[in-house]
Amino acid sequence: MLHFAPYSAMSLLALAVCFLLVCVFEFVNGFHDTANAVATVIYTHSLKPKVAVLLSGFMNFVGVLAGGISVAYGLVELLPADVLSPPNGDPAVPMLIALFGTALAWNLFTWWFGIPNSSSHCVIGALIGVAVGDALLHTRSIGNSVDWSQVWKVLTTLAISPLLGLIGAGILYTLMKIFIKDPELYQPPQGEKPPHKFVRGLLIMTCTGVSFSHGSNDGQKSIGLIMLTIIGILPATFALSPNAAPHIAQIAPQAVIAAPLIDKYDHDGLRDEAVASVARLQSTDPTKVVPSMLRADIYEVIAGLKAVASNPQATAEEKKTAKTISGVLRPTVEYAPWWVRLLSALCLGIGTMVGYKRIVHTLGEKIGNTHLTPAQGASAELVGAGLIATAGYTGLPVSTTHIITAGIAGTMIGSGSGINPAMLTKIALAWVFTLPITVTIGACLFYVMSM
Repeated sequence: MLHFAPYSAMSLLALAVCFLLVCVFEFVNGFHDTANAVATVIYTHSLKPKVAVLLSGFMNFVGVLAGGISVAYGLVELLPADVLSPPNGDPAVPMLIALFGTALAWNLFTWWFGIPNSSSHCVIGALIGVAVGDALLHTRSIGNSVDWSQVWKVLTTLAISPLLGLIGAGILYTLMKIFIKDPELYQPPQGEKPPHKFVRGLLIMTCTGVSFSHGSNDGQKSIGLIMLTIIGILPATFALSPNAAPHIAQIAPQAVIAAPLIDKYDHDGLRDEAVASVARLQSTDPTKVVPSMLRADIYEVIAGLKAVASNPQATAEEKKTAKTISGVLRPTVEYAPWWVRLLSALCLGIGTMVGYKRIVHTLGEKIGNTHLTPAQGASAELVGAGLIATAGYTGLPVSTTHIITAGIAGTMIGSGSGINPAMLTKIALAWVFTLPITVTIGACLFYVMSM
């Protein structure tokens, strides 16, 4: 349905549309997730709303620029190798529209009803949906077309991080009550009077930390999506890193080492593709190969090596060798130009400055049976900032929304006031249904547009 020759007028139009979609998605991600950082400073009148969102937007911007790209490529590698790096860019447009359309629609739906929801969850569900749609399109087993080990790793992180936020914030709040006796920390805001300087400073600090951490983690997701867009539609220009030359010389020698490992271990029925790719990398001068074809072969080999590393029959030495070879090959195909980082930072930062009121109200008044206090907000945000920042530099995508919401719930439990079961049920249902809904919509969109 949507197949365009690279660099044709239609492919350039499709590129513009997909760029618009990814920018809108990151903009929505900004204002959807902003409340996690600004809820306490606005709700307690520590900062005026405009000042708070400007601060948050700026720190999101800085966080994106300061963050790495490990989360970006950890996410996009949920896609099978043939979709992740199509040799001729052919399935790129259906993939991108299915991905962005699905994630954007669910994000807006939950925001409209004031339900804190994870943008990461939306993207992951849509990515899995594209992989499932690709499997159906090529009549392959779903089990063989989706990198379930990567999916499981990502979902495990998403599941554990809110529990850590819940427990960590609850413990920190309890410790604050023991060691800090300032009664103003434990009282809901009264009118529009701001708290005294110590409390204000604490809340502004936590707002700054969460905003920076959110940018360093969530900003990487849009970097990965932008790279998917430009590589998928303009593969000849962006398939390989501009600094790939020193790494290209290592491809053939590494392929020689990888060949017996991949040949020995059948990785989920896709062994033939990886064996063929590794053979081409050994026998062809990489400097004379079409960049998109070289990229496709490298990703097929990386997929094979990941399977070796996760195969229980492989020895510890073989697994170590597989990981080492992958580390040598990745810099050739995994990169992000400065302007991609800047575009992601701008979209997230600008989005942060609008649309925050619905979620702020939910976090401030509807998570627990009592209104949010400064100590509760600070505890949730301090723990959240630490977890998000750690994840951003280890390549693990986490949900700012999940962590902060769970952290506030933990402080409500720690204070003895309890949580609001009706609102927590709504949030839990949104979390539960996000994956099946986004997977289904993403798979259907990709399948229909690719036929």
